[in-house]
Amino acid sequence: MIRPALPQQQTAFSRRFCVAPMMDWTTPHYRYLARLISRHTLLYTEMVTTGALIHGDSDRFLHHDPEEYPLALQLGGSNPGELAQCARLAEERGFDEVNLNVGCPSDRVQNNMIGACLMGHPALVAECVNEMMTATHLPVTVKHRIGINGRESWDELCEFIDTVSATGCRTFIVHARIAILEGLSPKENREIPPLKYDWVYRLKERYPHLEIIINGGIKTLDECQAHLEHTDGVMVGREAYHNPWLLADVDPQLFGAQKPIATRHDALRQMLPYIESELARGVHLGYITRHLLGLFHGCTGGRQFRRYISENAHRRGAGLEVLEQALALVPESLDSAALST
Repeated sequence: MIRPALPQQQTAFSRRFCVAPMMDWTTPHYRYLARLISRHTLLYTEMVTTGALIHGDSDRFLHHDPEEYPLALQLGGSNPGELAQCARLAEERGFDEVNLNVGCPSDRVQNNMIGACLMGHPALVAECVNEMMTATHLPVTVKHRIGINGRESWDELCEFIDTVSATGCRTFIVHARIAILEGLSPKENREIPPLKYDWVYRLKERYPHLEIIINGGIKTLDECQAHLEHTDGVMVGREAYHNPWLLADVDPQLFGAQKPIATRHDALRQMLPYIESELARGVHLGYITRHLLGLFHGCTGGRQFRRYISENAHRRGAGLEVLEQALALVPESLDSAALST
């Protein structure tokens, strides 16, 4: 198949630091906040299945604000033609990357041949990636585990990388655990299988021409710095959601750039016009504010901030006044003083 004409240049971006795709968490509301705090972090959508895009409300699933760029769309699926169709949609809607999920271990996605179970079918993954690459000029990347139960050897991991990279795919985001497909919940699969960061380091040594991004259990920027001595990039998940102010030091520490915003108070105030526009679209305040609860994590008044929002954001007619009143519960002087520490 002849590839389409090269579209207008996409946003320039780096995968040196990424926030992982997380179901129900990396929504447009969280991503808007994250982008205010860090300009250079690469953000990912929640996983969207090909069926949802092709047969469902694609406008709802692909909705995002241009302020979120750079932004990658993560797809779940195993039908090459359907994935190609969705990759074209990603390009049409302005995303900067399309990523194939080969790491989710839940029973629900396994039953639809989505996620980590695809590690047992490297040739199929390669076919999917090839069709996606043919359909779009966006970079096509793969997020996967280091293995699954029954296919957890180093040689089998290398077979997977060899097979998929033969398509021309050059970016692999590697969760440094195997996935156990029977008997463990998704939460347990994030905690019980041991982390093997050294395997990801070895991948970079074996495949220096590929871009290898490490993921799994990473919580601090100091840990990120250590991993970056061995890999091309780091992807952080749950910590970046529960403590979004972690992102405030990403630009200066990992990209040599200035912080785009000074304080948590400033971040929330700058988000108010966006929230107001979302309310005007008919979005309930509580759907937005549940992604903001971690903003004052570890701060004096942070617990009161979370409680006030949790108790009031879901009330009928709740608006910006809920956030303004919650914000008043956190001493701004302490937030500003943190800049000098």
